[in-house]
Amino acid sequence: MLRIQKVNKSILVRSFCTGTPSKSSSAPAVNYLRIGDVVPDFSQDSSVGKINLYKTLGDKWGLFVSHPKDYTPGNNIISLCTTELGRLAKLKPEFEKRNCRILALSVDSVEDHLGWMKDIKETQKVEINYPIIADQDRKVANLYGMIHPNADNTFTVRSVFFISPDKRLRAQITLPASTGRNFDEILRILDSLQLTDQYKVATPSDWVDGDDCIIVPSVSDEEAKKLFPKGFKRIKSYLRTTPQPNK
Repeated sequence: MLRIQKVNKSILVRSFCTGTPSKSSSAPAVNYLRIGDVVPDFSQDSSVGKINLYKTLGDKWGLFVSHPKDYTPGNNIISLCTTELGRLAKLKPEFEKRNCRILALSVDSVEDHLGWMKDIKETQKVEINYPIIADQDRKVANLYGMIHPNADNTFTVRSVFFISPDKRLRAQITLPASTGRNFDEILRILDSLQLTDQYKVATPSDWVDGDDCIIVPSVSDEEAKKLFPKGFKRIKSYLRTTPQPNK
């Protein structure tokens, strides 16, 4: 049996029940969030003034994304961030349809953000229409575990946090600075989260909005007949598919 024991702020000791403690060689020195956790609230400067996370989200879903760096010359990850923020701005109506607000973050100043937004407008042909948090002191980045020291101890990785109206972390994506995000996949995950909150279904491999869903095993066949009037296909006792209930 493996036991994890915290002995100070930065060192984790791990030991087997029959062995002696040994130091972990890769213990994290920052916070991290797990699915189901209540996300921490914060107030921080942004491209639209000082904002508070909880007040900004209100009773809506939240998509909170981190970007490694603004447009600083010599930075080889500028082009990815620029395309990502532009794509997200173009998709804002899709997130609004899903009752979801967007927030972005990087560890740069408000002045840098405002200058960068002009570049994004020029190159991506779109206005940034959501707040970009200016996390120069890395308060929020550390609070959310966005800085991974083994990748870079200064800039954030490309994190995506899906936050439900009750302020819980429902899903998370983490990518290295060199890999841009797929926002179609981000919308797909949001669709799945909202659908499975409302109905007793799960979304299978490669599911997209409109595809058949899987009825959760805890629902009996008799109950399924009442819950899913469109019918269902029984492949195995644990594998039953049904048309998407809200279509």
